[in-house]
Amino acid sequence: MTARNPPNIKTAKIISSFNVEITWGSGEKLMVDLCQVINENPAFKPLQKPAFFNRMTTDDWGHAIEWPDGLDIGADRLYDMGRQQAGLPTVQAFNEWMKRSGLSLTTAAEAIGMTRRMIAHYRTGSRPIPRSVWLACIGWDCQQRHHSRHQQKAA
Repeated sequence: MTARNPPNIKTAKIISSFNVEITWGSGEKLMVDLCQVINENPAFKPLQKPAFFNRMTTDDWGHAIEWPDGLDIGADRLYDMGRQQAGLPTVQAFNEWMKRSGLSLTTAAEAIGMTRRMIAHYRTGSRPIPRSVWLACIGWDCQQRHHSRHQQKAA
Protein backbone atom coordinates (compact mmCIF):
# COMPACT_ATOMS: atom_id res chain seq x y z
CA MET A 1 0.00 0.00 0.00
CA THR A 2 1.28 3.44 -0.80
CA ALA A 3 1.52 6.37 1.59
CA ARG A 4 -1.71 8.16 2.33
CA ASN A 5 -2.23 11.87 2.25
CA PRO A 6 -5.88 12.53 3.08
CA PRO A 7 -7.12 16.08 3.07
CA ASN A 8 -7.00 17.90 6.37
CA ILE A 9 -10.10 18.52 8.41
CA LYS A 10 -11.07 22.14 7.97
CA THR A 11 -14.11 22.06 10.26
CA ALA A 12 -16.06 19.38 12.10
CA LYS A 13 -19.40 19.90 13.75
CA ILE A 14 -21.78 17.57 15.51
CA ILE A 15 -25.08 17.32 13.63
CA SER A 16 -26.85 14.73 15.81
CA SER A 17 -26.03 11.75 18.03
CA PHE A 18 -22.83 10.20 16.69
CA ASN A 19 -23.07 12.14 13.39
CA VAL A 20 -20.39 14.63 12.47
CA GLU A 21 -20.29 16.85 9.39
CA ILE A 22 -16.71 17.35 8.24
CA THR A 23 -15.52 19.95 5.78
CA TRP A 24 -12.21 18.89 4.26
CA GLY A 25 -9.36 21.00 2.96
CA SER A 26 -10.20 19.58 -0.49
CA GLY A 27 -13.55 21.41 -0.32
CA GLU A 28 -15.56 18.23 0.16
CA LYS A 29 -18.20 18.12 2.87
CA LEU A 30 -19.01 14.65 4.19
CA MET A 31 -21.30 13.39 6.92
CA VAL A 32 -19.74 10.65 9.07
CA ASP A 33 -21.87 8.36 11.23
CA LEU A 34 -19.66 7.17 14.10
CA CYS A 35 -22.28 4.93 15.72
CA GLN A 36 -20.71 1.62 14.62
CA VAL A 37 -17.19 2.66 15.64
CA ILE A 38 -18.40 3.83 19.04
CA ASN A 39 -20.53 0.76 19.74
CA GLU A 40 -18.04 -1.86 18.51
CA ASN A 41 -14.85 -0.50 20.07
CA PRO A 42 -14.62 -0.66 23.88
CA ALA A 43 -12.10 2.20 23.91
CA PHE A 44 -14.82 4.53 22.58
CA LYS A 45 -17.44 3.54 25.18
CA PRO A 46 -17.25 7.00 26.88
CA LEU A 47 -18.51 8.55 23.61
CA GLN A 48 -21.86 6.80 24.11
CA LYS A 49 -22.68 9.54 26.63
CA PRO A 50 -23.92 12.60 24.71
CA ALA A 51 -22.33 15.06 27.16
CA PHE A 52 -18.91 13.50 26.54
CA PHE A 53 -19.43 13.11 22.78
CA ASN A 54 -20.36 16.81 22.56
CA ARG A 55 -16.89 17.74 23.84
CA MET A 56 -15.45 16.86 20.41
CA THR A 57 -12.85 19.17 18.88
CA THR A 58 -10.46 18.99 15.93
CA ASP A 59 -6.76 18.78 16.58
CA ASP A 60 -4.58 21.78 15.75
CA TRP A 61 -3.40 20.36 12.40
CA GLY A 62 -6.67 18.95 11.03
CA HIS A 63 -5.41 15.38 11.31
CA ALA A 64 -8.11 14.08 13.69
CA ILE A 65 -11.19 14.78 15.73
CA GLU A 66 -10.58 14.30 19.42
CA TRP A 67 -12.15 14.16 22.85
CA PRO A 68 -10.75 14.43 26.38
CA ASP A 69 -8.73 11.55 27.83
CA GLY A 70 -6.84 10.97 24.56
CA LEU A 71 -9.68 9.63 22.45
CA ASP A 72 -9.36 10.48 18.77
CA ILE A 73 -10.16 9.27 15.27
CA GLY A 74 -7.70 10.05 12.50
CA ALA A 75 -8.51 12.03 9.37
CA ASP A 76 -7.64 9.15 7.04
CA ARG A 77 -10.18 6.85 8.69
CA LEU A 78 -12.83 9.58 8.87
CA TYR A 79 -12.32 10.49 5.22
CA ASP A 80 -12.71 6.88 4.06
CA MET A 81 -15.75 6.37 6.29
CA GLY A 82 -17.41 9.54 5.02
CA ARG A 83 -16.83 8.68 1.36
CA GLN A 84 -17.96 5.09 1.85
CA GLN A 85 -21.09 6.12 3.75
CA ALA A 86 -21.90 8.62 0.97
CA GLY A 87 -21.56 5.88 -1.65
CA LEU A 88 -18.36 7.40 -3.06
CA PRO A 89 -15.20 5.48 -3.98
CA THR A 90 -12.46 5.19 -1.39
CA VAL A 91 -8.70 4.94 -1.76
CA GLN A 92 -8.89 1.40 -0.40
CA ALA A 93 -11.45 0.35 -3.02
CA PHE A 94 -9.41 1.96 -5.81
CA ASN A 95 -6.23 0.19 -4.69
CA GLU A 96 -8.09 -3.12 -4.41
CA TRP A 97 -9.39 -2.63 -7.99
CA MET A 98 -5.85 -2.09 -9.27
CA LYS A 99 -4.48 -5.10 -7.37
CA ARG A 100 -7.36 -7.42 -8.31
CA SER A 101 -6.97 -6.41 -11.97
CA GLY A 102 -3.18 -6.71 -11.91
CA LEU A 103 -2.74 -3.09 -13.01
CA SER A 104 0.25 -0.82 -12.54
CA LEU A 105 -0.11 2.97 -12.49
CA THR A 106 0.58 3.03 -16.24
CA THR A 107 -1.79 0.20 -17.21
CA ALA A 108 -4.55 1.53 -14.93
CA ALA A 109 -4.21 4.93 -16.60
CA GLU A 110 -4.47 3.34 -20.05
CA ALA A 111 -7.42 1.17 -18.96
CA ILE A 112 -9.64 4.07 -17.92
CA GLY A 113 -8.26 6.87 -20.08
CA MET A 114 -6.51 8.88 -17.38
CA THR A 115 -2.98 10.13 -16.92
CA ARG A 116 -0.56 8.12 -14.81
CA ARG A 117 -0.19 11.15 -12.56
CA MET A 118 -3.94 11.27 -11.76
CA ILE A 119 -3.97 7.53 -11.03
CA ALA A 120 -1.11 8.14 -8.56
CA HIS A 121 -3.15 10.90 -6.89
CA TYR A 122 -6.20 8.63 -6.57
CA ARG A 123 -4.09 5.75 -5.31
CA THR A 124 -2.52 7.78 -2.52
CA GLY A 125 -5.62 9.75 -1.60
CA SER A 126 -4.06 13.12 -2.39
CA ARG A 127 -7.06 13.84 -4.64
CA PRO A 128 -10.63 12.61 -4.20
CA ILE A 129 -11.72 9.95 -6.67
CA PRO A 130 -14.61 11.30 -8.77
CA ARG A 131 -17.64 9.05 -9.18
CA SER A 132 -17.09 9.11 -12.96
CA VAL A 133 -13.60 7.63 -12.53
CA TRP A 134 -14.97 4.90 -10.27
CA LEU A 135 -17.68 4.13 -12.84
CA ALA A 136 -14.93 3.84 -15.48
CA CYS A 137 -13.19 1.27 -13.24
CA ILE A 138 -16.42 -0.71 -12.90
CA GLY A 139 -16.99 -0.50 -16.65
CA TRP A 140 -13.47 -1.72 -17.34
CA ASP A 141 -14.08 -4.71 -15.04
CA CYS A 142 -17.27 -5.56 -16.93
CA GLN A 143 -15.51 -5.26 -20.26
CA GLN A 144 -12.72 -7.57 -19.10
CA ARG A 145 -15.20 -10.20 -17.85
CA HIS A 146 -17.13 -10.00 -21.14
CA HIS A 147 -13.91 -10.37 -23.16
CA SER A 148 -12.80 -13.29 -20.97
CA ARG A 149 -16.13 -15.13 -21.47
CA HIS A 150 -15.90 -14.76 -25.24
CA GLN A 151 -12.37 -16.13 -25.24
CA GLN A 152 -13.49 -19.14 -23.16
CA LYS A 153 -16.35 -19.86 -25.58
CA ALA A 154 -14.01 -19.64 -28.56
CA ALA A 155 -11.55 -22.13 -27.04
